[in-house]
Amino acid sequence: MHKPVRTQRQSICHTTLAALLLFHSLRLTVAADFDVRDEAGFKRIVPPGANLERIATGMKFSEGPVWSARDGGYLVFSDIPSDELKKWTQKDGLTTFRKPSFNANGNTVDPQGRLVSCEHSGRRVSRLEDDGTLVTLVDRFGDKKFNSPNDVAVKSDGTVWFTDPDYGLGGKPHDYGGCFVFRFDPKTKALTVLARDFDKPNGICFSPDEKKLYVADSGKPRHIRVFEVQKDGTVKGGAVFCQIDKGGPDGIRCDAKGRIYSSAGDGVHIFAPDGKLIGKIFVPETPANLCFGGKDGKTLFITARTSLNAIPLLVKGAK
Repeated sequence: MHKPVRTQRQSICHTTLAALLLFHSLRLTVAADFDVRDEAGFKRIVPPGANLERIATGMKFSEGPVWSARDGGYLVFSDIPSDELKKWTQKDGLTTFRKPSFNANGNTVDPQGRLVSCEHSGRRVSRLEDDGTLVTLVDRFGDKKFNSPNDVAVKSDGTVWFTDPDYGLGGKPHDYGGCFVFRFDPKTKALTVLARDFDKPNGICFSPDEKKLYVADSGKPRHIRVFEVQKDGTVKGGAVFCQIDKGGPDGIRCDAKGRIYSSAGDGVHIFAPDGKLIGKIFVPETPANLCFGGKDGKTLFITARTSLNAIPLLVKGAK
């Protein structure tokens, strides 16, 4: 029996078909908005047909978004190199909130709705009072200046929990010799060291019941750790909660169901409360931080280099 002979024309056709199939596959991969690892879990978070939208651009390095419920609701975020806090509303778009910002990075609001910011060049954690006065909450560890406070979370009791890596020092030596995670009580003025064993402590957030504290390490480990919050304001544990497989973690947030959202090299990674990856929301520019907001609290805002992005979700953020 003779083997069938493939003609040159047939070979060309098969080659062309294979190339087309490969090209089509690559297009689908590049065009994909999500990487779904747990389909059922992902469907409970991202609605069908949801699209990531770039709602503002032109920043130099955007960071630290936080939603304020005041004045009908608005978003505040940092443009660090521009030394400016930006404001975004659905009605007016992008405007200046405050300049100079002392190269503010992470922002949040306290239980009274006041803006709390971590300042790189100010080397402090500041608070914007209701009368517009900007005050220093804390700027020293003993008699030593902080490095460059990076990100912050305020507990329901008003205590301020923040990270202090050295990104804003520009290679200058640390005053106190490390990169720590701190807790500050504005009422008693007590400053407590929560953790000393991070390389570059970065994003920080609480679980919905505030019994767990999550802290990202964007240095060599590139993971997120979880601590048990004690009644006296200290923490225990510190086990690795999850590892980031693309780039490193920066800003992190928790939703009302205890899932963790982390910025990463390729987008936003979403983890179940047990640390398993549910899926990813791909973002064209590498994200630095994120927050929940909007009138219903179900919009995820993402700061990514020069841009501000948003995507509607089915869940709210942890309060």
